[in-house]
Amino acid sequence: MSDVSHSQLPKSVDVLIIGAGAAGLMCAASAGQRGRSVLVLDHANKVGKKILMSGGGRCNFTNLYTSAENFYSRNPHFCKSALARYSQWDFIALVEKHGVSYHEKTLGQLFCDNKSKDILDLLLAECRAAKAQVRTRCAISSIESGQGGYRVESSLGTVHCESLVVATGGLSIPTMGATGFGYDIARQFGLNIIPTRAALVPFTQHKRQLERQDSLPGSSLSVTASCGEGSFHEQMLFTHRGLSGPAVLQISSHWREGEKVTFDLAPDRDLADWLQQRRRESPEIHLHSVLSELWTKKLVQFFLQRQHIDSRPLKQFTEIELRELGAKLQVWTLVPDGTEGYRTAEVTLGGVDTDQISSRTMECKTQPGLYFVGEVLDVTGWLGGFNFQWAWASGHAAGEVA
Repeated sequence: MSDVSHSQLPKSVDVLIIGAGAAGLMCAASAGQRGRSVLVLDHANKVGKKILMSGGGRCNFTNLYTSAENFYSRNPHFCKSALARYSQWDFIALVEKHGVSYHEKTLGQLFCDNKSKDILDLLLAECRAAKAQVRTRCAISSIESGQGGYRVESSLGTVHCESLVVATGGLSIPTMGATGFGYDIARQFGLNIIPTRAALVPFTQHKRQLERQDSLPGSSLSVTASCGEGSFHEQMLFTHRGLSGPAVLQISSHWREGEKVTFDLAPDRDLADWLQQRRRESPEIHLHSVLSELWTKKLVQFFLQRQHIDSRPLKQFTEIELRELGAKLQVWTLVPDGTEGYRTAEVTLGGVDTDQISSRTMECKTQPGLYFVGEVLDVTGWLGGFNFQWAWASGHAAGEVA
């Protein structure tokens, strides 16, 4: 049986879902399991594109340590109800039910052993079992509310529905089909939009800075990246355009234009103390050789040149000099030129104001029968499977009542 139907659109359904991504498909399966007639429409040529490309093609589908603290929102309490009622353990049980093999990578991040398609196939199988229909290449031209529900005009025809669920995602990765359509629907019905910006996104740097580090693209190291109230201990990667890697993607959610970002380049030790200790143990060893125990030779050369430090035997440094040198090498503070923007951002910060949405059902408080789920809402997770868990939890919450 085909996952995506090509037959004529039904004239009327109980639940119409706009967006066949993670949240939309989860909502469709949940609503269909209650006996509701469900139709999912998506303007793209394929369903679940972000699922397929996520996690390097292996889909980081949830995180063992998911909690409300792993999310950004103007209302930090909003996500608690949905996450509690459909937890990471519930989705893991669904993964195991379908025989999808998986592993924990780091920090509770769960990935498919094989391909992301395993997760998409799982969702489509659940939709089939729940008799939920899915259509692609369907552009929506207008939505009107009236007695008993909504009238939706699309390129495939007109559909009436009792419940309308907006699962359109955010603005991240427009080449995958991302648009601001969900925000347009929210505005049409008088809802407020929290200003949006790219998140979980690499930093770009000034041309002059890139020239100074032109030997480093591909080099990585463990750091603690800090900005504002955020601090993350993970890997940083040098690129041809700037900085990336998990630590940079995480801290980008806290960064604003013109602000400084601080990187602790040796987060597991105090370099000043460590250099003193190494001097006592091996006074003849050269500084660059000692630092090569921490970083690659390219990185050592870059960090020494950046501070205008010459390498010589440790015994030729006084204790005060070594202490000052360690403090200088420990911390790298810079002001990024910008970010790569929505082009490569994994998610969108901001979105539909959650003050206008029920945290239990995802239904709009002022517009009965209208629901918002997933990334379109002002709920954004950390890197590491949290955004997928929000998609499952919010989609399930709406599917239980829509």
